[in-house]
Amino acid sequence: MKFNYDRDWKSLDFRAHPEEYQIGVGEQGVLLVEPYKSEILPHWRFATPEKARQSSAKIYQMFLEYKEAGDFVGMDMARKFLQMGITRSRRYANHRGGKKYDGPVPAGKKGQSGAHGRIELPRDAEDPVKAESARIFQEKYLLAKNDAEYIRMATQHRALFQPTPAPRRATERTKKPHSSKIEAPPTFSDKESESEN
Repeated sequence: MKFNYDRDWKSLDFRAHPEEYQIGVGEQGVLLVEPYKSEILPHWRFATPEKARQSSAKIYQMFLEYKEAGDFVGMDMARKFLQMGITRSRRYANHRGGKKYDGPVPAGKKGQSGAHGRIELPRDAEDPVKAESARIFQEKYLLAKNDAEYIRMATQHRALFQPTPAPRRATERTKKPHSSKIEAPPTFSDKESESEN
């Protein structure tokens, strides 16, 4: 299911309405979903390995607290912030200054990840400090992502609130007749008879 960026994000309280939450792919919606964004974002830091260690530990602790409360949306948002710690650290490890693409984000695409038609800038020599920050976040991210209760709750959330659409059935008009008969190509004598008609 494609992530819906066109919702009225400012008025939605996903703690009060978890059924409205869309898991999406990767980090989609990480900076949109309230009140979780406001709870987790102040703890998200990756500039140095020490900050990444403190940040990832705090966010993983929040993941466990959300888990204890049975709050799947909070768990998934904590997981997304941990994942974003990896991806942003890697971006800065590969691109000094963090600018990955040439040019501004196109209008209407702000807040959405991706190139959006822009060219990726050449990578710089890897920054070992930011690479270590990414590694630190990845440890906690994998703990969250592979947590058995998280996996169970994500599966349940998708089944209840994000059903996959049924595959489209071919209509009678678009169905091709099935035939097991293989037609042979015309022979020389068939061509002769066609030209005589």
